[in-house]
Amino acid sequence: MKIGKKKGIFSIFASKIASLSGTSGAFLLAFATVLIWAATGPIFGFSETWQLVINTGTTIVTFLMVFLIQNSQNRDTRALQIKLDELIRVTEGAHTALLDLEELNDRELAEICSKYTKIARESRKLMRQGQEDTHVPDVDFSGKKARKSKKK
Repeated sequence: MKIGKKKGIFSIFASKIASLSGTSGAFLLAFATVLIWAATGPIFGFSETWQLVINTGTTIVTFLMVFLIQNSQNRDTRALQIKLDELIRVTEGAHTALLDLEELNDRELAEICSKYTKIARESRKLMRQGQEDTHVPDVDFSGKKARKSKKK
């Protein structure tokens, strides 16, 4: 497999800003800004302009951060999804039909989720009865009733 180019300038910038925005230093900077703004209230007579400064500043920062953090989150999610898909792909006995689930519609996702919820419920029931929950039931994606098979 050939790996292409590195991240673009915007992706690098977005990742760095998203990472920095979650630090204690960023919080302290924001907190200090609010304290300084509050302390200057009496100097400016708590005027509408004084209030507008903080409102405008926080609105602009929030607006821009939404896009930067979303870009970083989208990249991280895609990378994680690819890693999970690869683990499914190389795991013997895994259902490769589970690859790319995020592309299914809500109804299809709900159906698959329901099947796995049923397996989990049955496994917990076995555990309460003192049995192992390591059985490997088949998951039928055709809509037919699933059958159980024992782990080899």
